[in-house]
Amino acid sequence: MSSFIKTIILCGGLGTRLSEETQVKPKPMVDIGGRPILWHIMKIYERHGFNDFSLALGYRGEWIKDYFLSYHARLSDLTVHLKSGQVDYYNPTAEDWKVSLVDTGINTMTGGRLLRLKNHLQPKGTFMLTYGDGVSDLNIKALLAFHQAHGKLATVTAVRPSARFGGMHIDDSKVLDFKEKPQSGEGWINGGFFVFEPGIFDYLADDTTVLEKSPLENLVKDNQLMAYEHSGYWQCMDTVRDRDALQSLWDSGEAPWMKGS
Repeated sequence: MSSFIKTIILCGGLGTRLSEETQVKPKPMVDIGGRPILWHIMKIYERHGFNDFSLALGYRGEWIKDYFLSYHARLSDLTVHLKSGQVDYYNPTAEDWKVSLVDTGINTMTGGRLLRLKNHLQPKGTFMLTYGDGVSDLNIKALLAFHQAHGKLATVTAVRPSARFGGMHIDDSKVLDFKEKPQSGEGWINGGFFVFEPGIFDYLADDTTVLEKSPLENLVKDNQLMAYEHSGYWQCMDTVRDRDALQSLWDSGEAPWMKGS
């Protein structure tokens, strides 16, 4: 396992557009196939050899703490000695992950959450970061190799989201081609799955800093931000429709993010 490089996952947002679920739980804990989407994201990194995680908690962070505190027990057979409180575990199936859970505040912005994790990172080490609501069949090792080759402070994964509606190619009123919600529609957007050098912290001011605004904008001005273009599968979970689409893919046995490169 490549445990030398830490992965930060931002888990603190309110998830207001998914309020049917997030009134009682944080968005990263919304289930897809009986597991939180956070688990699915971590499995993407694990598949490429990365198992050291720091989770930036905020809104209802206790849900995420409780999930991981009881994780080993849920995935093991066990015997409980009621009088002493001793628990014996057998046949554990939990992943070999190191998970740090850090409270970064309820109202802290994305850049502020990252800043609060500065002391949890190696002073000179490359690290990765993504959002706690998006999955992809991205090759993480290829992303990291791209970042290390260009030598800049930051890499963002650029993706093409699925078009909201189906697309048609028409010539003289004749439909030549029809695609139902192709993975292309709206140009390149920020898909998360960042790689950073510690110099990123020079661009972060305080809890009010929004990573996607002045920090990334100033990195562009300083010629320190590169884009890794990923044309494969990517989907964030912003709405109930998104959740249902991810669940349908899982139910089909063809979830792209569980296969990957």
